[in-house]
Amino acid sequence: MDWLTQFLNNRPIIQLIDIAIVWYIIYKLLMYVRGTRAINVLKGVAIIIFAKFVSSVLQLQTIDWILDQVISWGVVGTMIVFQPELRKALETLGRNLFRNRPAPNNPSQDLIQDLIVSANYMSKRKIGALISIEGEDRLDEYIQTGISLDSQISSQLLINIFIPNTPLHDGAVIISDYRIAVAAGYLPLSESDQIPKELGTRHRAAIGLSEVSDAMTLVISEETGAISIVKKGEFHRDLSQADLETLLNKYLFEEEDVLRDQGLIQNIRSYLNTNFKQRGDDQ
Repeated sequence: MDWLTQFLNNRPIIQLIDIAIVWYIIYKLLMYVRGTRAINVLKGVAIIIFAKFVSSVLQLQTIDWILDQVISWGVVGTMIVFQPELRKALETLGRNLFRNRPAPNNPSQDLIQDLIVSANYMSKRKIGALISIEGEDRLDEYIQTGISLDSQISSQLLINIFIPNTPLHDGAVIISDYRIAVAAGYLPLSESDQIPKELGTRHRAAIGLSEVSDAMTLVISEETGAISIVKKGEFHRDLSQADLETLLNKYLFEEEDVLRDQGLIQNIRSYLNTNFKQRGDDQ
């Protein structure tokens, strides 16, 4: 064990490893929040840290004391503001972090196939549908408006949800982390005057969600059976089966290595969700 002792006594190498780990964590965090509203929070944190550094150097005691209070209470505030995300992270972490079994199929590919099958079925029978798939921006605000399902995705379930005159057919299905989070959810309606008059509430809701998030929404018209996709303000109408498959692959397909990189983050979110939920039930 002499080599280990010598290694641990080599402070420059230990310090380099310490710095490398910190920079890796910061890099992964920035990659995760890039393009989401959370990046604005990180910008605010960076400004506060910079102001704290300046106040310490210039010995601005009053400002330095105020910033100390902000930093001290900021941790508590962050826990409150991001409670849904932290809750879900803990849930997945506790359930899946130590599992080493590979998924039999690429979940994004399975999702695409289920959407294609269900969309074609409902289109032929003119069954109206509204399905939103969460992107990097969390949709917790809209998930809370629906009926919780938390179920595996299948084309049969998606079709059954939107059968007319059933309890869940009115509203949106929201898919999060490759699971059906809720049905009968409410999405924000767009107030744009550029939307054609012949488009109904489902299309206006899909466009409205695209104006406030990066979610992709699949819409099936109840009147015509036409299939449309909306994402980031891009509205694709009257899609053929080939166009539908092309767009779904463009917006939803993830390579296996990308899914593995996202896995730990999703695990932490789910673990947090379970942990906080159990604590609430105990109380």
